Amino acid sequence: MLRRIALLCIALAIPALGQTALNGAGATFPYPMYSKWFSEYHKLHPDIEINYQSIGSGGGIRQVLAGTVDFGASDGPMTNEQLAQAKIKILHIPTVLGAVVPAYNVPGVSGEVKFTPEALAGIFLGKITSWNDAAITNANPGVKFPAQPIVVIHRSDGSGTTFIFTDYLSKVSSEWQSQVGSATSVKWPVGLGGKGNEGVAGMIRQMQGGIGYIELIYAVQNKIPYGSVKNASGNFVKASLDSVTAAAASAPKMPADFRVSITNAPGKDAYPVSSFTWLLIPEKAKDAAKGKIISDFLTWMVDDGQKMTADLSYAPLPGSVASKVRETIKQVH
Repeated sequence: MLRRIALLCIALAIPALGQTALNGAGATFPYPMYSKWFSEYHKLHPDIEINYQSIGSGGGIRQVLAGTVDFGASDGPMTNEQLAQAKIKILHIPTVLGAVVPAYNVPGVSGEVKFTPEALAGIFLGKITSWNDAAITNANPGVKFPAQPIVVIHRSDGSGTTFIFTDYLSKVSSEWQSQVGSATSVKWPVGLGGKGNEGVAGMIRQMQGGIGYIELIYAVQNKIPYGSVKNASGNFVKASLDSVTAAAASAPKMPADFRVSITNAPGKDAYPVSSFTWLLIPEKAKDAAKGKIISDFLTWMVDDGQKMTADLSYAPLPGSVASKVRETIKQVH
């Protein structure tokens, strides 16, 4: 009997011995998509487990530079200075496109609120402090706004979502550009901080008068109203798969290293607060076997994973970008 139990224990242990675990950390923006992909890939390859900590883009960049993870993730491209700190060349692999939306909790207002660039900059600069301010009401005729104080909610952690939003505000507001600027962490003129897209979404739901910026899927999943934004062509556009794809199509040419900003894109149908998000992949893995697994996963992500994006409100990579990504993946080893 004891021998049978011992043999059973050995049999159960064999799969575990052959399992390879990859560890990554970073952006919360694409976390729902990555969770889906890593789960589906594990079903196809039970011997491979990909663990991912959703800690914010700033944390992902720090950890990939420190070499404490097999890969990082960020919604804001690494700077030249950050890349120069890396001991091994780090590749930016675009994975999906997403949108950052102005989400709000205004008593008595449940429909779509239209936001001009001037109104958004004014709110987050702390100059527009009430929901019935003319900067908001003039763009929304027929909507009755209460004299409710605006509660600004922003990220407290280093965040690619913050980079995308502040990158947009810096393009549309010279005052924002000169006073605050764009980065994964900025000195906010006003507001309360929440950790992760999850934290900001939770605070918006709880606080009457609240407004914050979150990735589209977090607004959809939490049933938080979010507004349309006036784009560079003068049209109010709401975030959707089509409007994010339109932003990518009309944005500047994709550079060879994929570090590109597509906020405030010129297309008439483009949603102006759109962005690629990237996996940060060391070109040479510490372990050659892991390098091969990462390369294989990335190829699957481009060829098969892209078909899963729409269900989670992300837009797939444009075909031209996907082709370039396939070539770049060949460098990973």
